[in-house]
Amino acid sequence: MTDNVREGLDLKINFTATRKFDEVDYYFKLVIRRAIEQTLINEGFPFDAEVSVTLCDNEYIHGLNRRFRSVDRPTDVLSFPMYDGEFDYAECAEGAVLGDIVISLERAHEQAKEIGNTFLYEVAFLTVHSTLHLLGYDHERSEEDDEAQCLAQKEIIAKVEI
Repeated sequence: MTDNVREGLDLKINFTATRKFDEVDYYFKLVIRRAIEQTLINEGFPFDAEVSVTLCDNEYIHGLNRRFRSVDRPTDVLSFPMYDGEFDYAECAEGAVLGDIVISLERAHEQAKEIGNTFLYEVAFLTVHSTLHLLGYDHERSEEDDEAQCLAQKEIIAKVEI
């Protein structure tokens, strides 16, 4: 755990992968955990949380992108929130199942190389981006929402221990 984790945060992450990825090890999963935790802390999320993280390749995420967003190409990350950004205190008192994050490791490698980031930094950034979506951020709604999400991402990623 990092020093930034709020006291008593219970975060459950269900990891799955569509195939074996050599780069996925304990430390890789720890970076994803840190990115989710830091996002929840930064946003003042008051509940314990559960998140599913699926690691995949471009072919798999392309199919999801086409099916759920009608976009016929692969993408880097998809978010499937359980809530619309409004969390019912009574419903979430025992913890909130935030939703699903799907990350294309193939696309993360490509983007890291294009941008000049390390692969782990890119995965952490995509995790922060997606977790913000699970919390109700949507950069596609308006320019103001895009700016708010970009600002939050910069603040959070600077605090994630990679």
